[in-house]
Amino acid sequence: MKPDDVTVKTALDQLVNAVNSLENAVGQRIENQKDAVQSSEELKSMLVDRSRLAEELDQAEHRANKLEEANREVSRRLVTAMETIRAVLDRG
Repeated sequence: MKPDDVTVKTALDQLVNAVNSLENAVGQRIENQKDAVQSSEELKSMLVDRSRLAEELDQAEHRANKLEEANREVSRRLVTAMETIRAVLDRG
């Protein structure tokens, strides 16, 4: 083999290695983009779920407050009824 042949062969080997590296890098980039798109879709889904859960929590807190108010009113009425019953029994 002539020295020029070795230089050309070396250059071709380097070119093949460079093309292979480029193909691998492009393949990895495509995979990364797919992962990024999937992550973005998952994030959007989680934000929608978070919004829905926040709304449900607000509704549950509102219902709990209404129940607490109703409980206080029932307790107040029971106390009034017990006092009335005691007053009636004391007169009797």
